[in-house]
Amino acid sequence: METTASAIAVYLGSPALLTAPPWENPSLFAQQVISGIASGSGFAILALALVMIYRSTAVLNFAQGEMAMFTAFVSWTFMTRMDFWPAFFLAIVVAGAMGAALELLVLRPVEEAPVLNSVIVTLGLFTLFNGLALWIWGPLPKGFGPFSIFDGSALCAGDICIGRPNVGILAGAAIVMVFLYLLFQRTRLGLAMRATAQNRVASQLVGIPVGRMLTMGWALSAAVGAVGGVLIAQSLSLTTVSLFPVLVFAFAAAVLGGLDSPAGAVAGGLTIGVVKNMAGTYVPSGVGSVDLTVAFLVIVLVLMVRPTGVFGRRAVRRV
Repeated sequence: METTASAIAVYLGSPALLTAPPWENPSLFAQQVISGIASGSGFAILALALVMIYRSTAVLNFAQGEMAMFTAFVSWTFMTRMDFWPAFFLAIVVAGAMGAALELLVLRPVEEAPVLNSVIVTLGLFTLFNGLALWIWGPLPKGFGPFSIFDGSALCAGDICIGRPNVGILAGAAIVMVFLYLLFQRTRLGLAMRATAQNRVASQLVGIPVGRMLTMGWALSAAVGAVGGVLIAQSLSLTTVSLFPVLVFAFAAAVLGGLDSPAGAVAGGLTIGVVKNMAGTYVPSGVGSVDLTVAFLVIVLVLMVRPTGVFGRRAVRRV
């Protein structure tokens, strides 16, 4: 993504500005905010996928990033044979089917086991998808290049520019968020999925097919992750490890916003994106991976005050 401090410095022609305070260069500050929101939108999409599975199963899916990476490779393969949009939607369908199959065949047998068993299973899936992608597509990076719909020069308004891939990520994130809101608030399927996530036993008593809802949750989560993976991969050289850093920030966004809050996942993703960019720009580069350090420092500070995340629900225990 076009969010690194060095890229901005080259664009503005003054590397010394990287440590200048925001008020000395408001254009650079605004540039970092816009770029941070764009990159944070990608974090938000994957964080939404993580939250959806956690809400329905109380399990963190550590394979979410590898599933998104695998789907991005599938999309790349389709795009070598057809136009972008058919390949994109076909990859989403493949991801949904993959998520449903994983829930039925892999997660369902350990559903009643301790949560740690499910966590180990997701870690195994992480290794499986990574190795499978490496075996099928090899270690060499794959560029979307001619298959991308986001080619072209950056869009600029004065001194503030945003790359076309980032515009695509912003648009994709907005569409996903609106779709999920309408699904969970305006449809019977969404209401049934929410009820299953809150109380499986009560849902069974009122006739909701809990098993089917869990399968739908995994399928929908995999499809949402695929959208994020394909959009983010547009601005990266696609490899078996290219989405792992994105997954780390997506986990951070989900924890910051609250693992049971879709709105928190969105807010957390945007916050992490902006903080990451600001830290990488205004803190001297000699510090090291300062963007990662500062982003996680913010998370630690927030969780010290509110352990369930900013938008997470506090657990109430009656005595």
